Formats: sequence, structure tokens, C-alpha cells
Amino acid sequence: MSSYILPLAMGAIVVYGLRRGVDVFSALRAGALKGLSVCREIFPTVLVMLTLMAMLRAAGVVDVLSRWLAPVIAPLGIPPDCLPLMLLRPFSGSGALSLGSEVMKAAGPDSLSGRMAAVMLGASETSVYTLAIYGGYLGLKDTRYALPAALISDAAAFITAGIAVRLFM
Repeated sequence: MSSYILPLAMGAIVVYGLRRGVDVFSALRAGALKGLSVCREIFPTVLVMLTLMAMLRAAGVVDVLSRWLAPVIAPLGIPPDCLPLMLLRPFSGSGALSLGSEVMKAAGPDSLSGRMAAVMLGASETSVYTLAIYGGYLGLKDTRYALPAALISDAAAFITAGIAVRLFM
């Protein structure tokens, strides 16, 4: 049944447009052109962001920061193997997902680290990445308040995830 939902929705949209007298093909083409122009504007930002994150991770910067910050998160009850995930999540969703997968593979999905990694992935957002995309598209030059607010919200999500997993485990 679920394999029919998308074709039925598309068919319903075409029928609705035709009944309202809309040139559906022209509207679809205009939407595709607008989508391509958005892609053209945000692609350089995405490319730079992903390249920078790959370089930092390959150079070992994430690992060094994790070792430095491990004593800071220890009183919060967050396992040290979740720290690279916390550092990478605001910048890269796919990178954080692979780190979460590594944590679950190494410690097990039912371990404290595995559960905490899963909750952290679900509770936080790729806020810096999102800000870069919207800022690049809108041409924002100053994200003075948005960036600290986004990073504070991610930190709150990580700390809350640590507390919640400890309470309910």
C-alpha cells in the first residue's frame, strides 16, 4: 500500500491543477528552475563546510579536542566515546551519524554509550550546517546572535540527553 502513496499524491496534484486550469507542466518546470537556482547558490557553502569537516576529522583535530574536553564532560556522566559525536553533530549530520554508528558498534546499542549516542543524534540538530545553508542562500553576512544560540541549544540537547539516558536506563 505504501508504494502507491507517492504516485497517487502526484496524480492527485496533477488532476487538481488541471481542474483549476493551471498549466501543470509549466508550473513544474518553473519550480524545478527555482530549485536549481537555490542549489547553485547554496552549493559552494555546502562544499566548503563538508570539506572543512572532513579535513578536521582526517587531521585528528576532533580526537584531540575530545581528549581535552573529556574531563569537562565527566561530571555530567557523558561517556568519553560520545564526545566526538557532540563535537561533530552541529556541523555534519552524516559525519555524526557515522560516529554514532561507530559508538554503537564498539559499545553495543544497549550500552550507556550506545543509548546516549542515539538520544544525542535525535535530540540535536546540525545547527551550524543549517545556519550556513540559510545564511548562504539569504546572503547573510552577520550571524552574531544565531550562531551562539544554535550552539547553546545543541549543548543543552547533549546535556539533557545525558541526564535523560542516565535517569531511564
